[in-house]
Amino acid sequence: MRNTWSAALVLILMSALGSGAGCRKNTVDKKAFERTLDDYLAGRQRCVWPAPAKLPAQADTSDSEQTKGFDALTDAGLLARTPEQKQRFLIGSKEVNDYDLSGKGRSIWIVDASQPGYGNFCYGHPVATSIDTYTPAANASQTEYSVTCHFAVTQLADWANTAEMRTAFPRIATDISGEQTATATLTRNADGWSVTDWKPATTEIPAQ
Repeated sequence: MRNTWSAALVLILMSALGSGAGCRKNTVDKKAFERTLDDYLAGRQRCVWPAPAKLPAQADTSDSEQTKGFDALTDAGLLARTPEQKQRFLIGSKEVNDYDLSGKGRSIWIVDASQPGYGNFCYGHPVATSIDTYTPAANASQTEYSVTCHFAVTQLADWANTAEMRTAFPRIATDISGEQTATATLTRNADGWSVTDWKPATTEIPAQ
């Protein structure tokens, strides 16, 4: 009789352990998602231009769309501005501004190694603040998830946090406004999870 009860007890314990292991196996580790996003975002910066720009540059003084970004960077001390007259064949001349890196600007200019003369000014780092949802539902064999998260831009450079910069570069206004949402695609491979796509959902605040 004692042996029968012992055998039954062993079966009950094995069943409970197996059930618990199964639950753990199908549970998504949100902390792993957070670490993966942190690692991915650690290598990214938010910059004034969406793609590297070439300097020196020249802009027509009568075209505010051409000059406003350069002028804001000049007011921030990152560029030096030189007015000049540009001769045009048969129709006289026009006023233009030449813009080049100042000493301060050169010290923080992020060079694009693949394009000589190109670079960017970067002003902050995005950091994931929460994992909100993920799809599909947790599954032990799932190798790809679409993850919705919140993120914020931190370590904001002082020169970027001015009214002139927010007006000239709407992405700065968006980043300063607070947390934003994004959707990331996380894919599992032999080394763990990696981010294969990152799409912020917030539309940049238009210039006022």
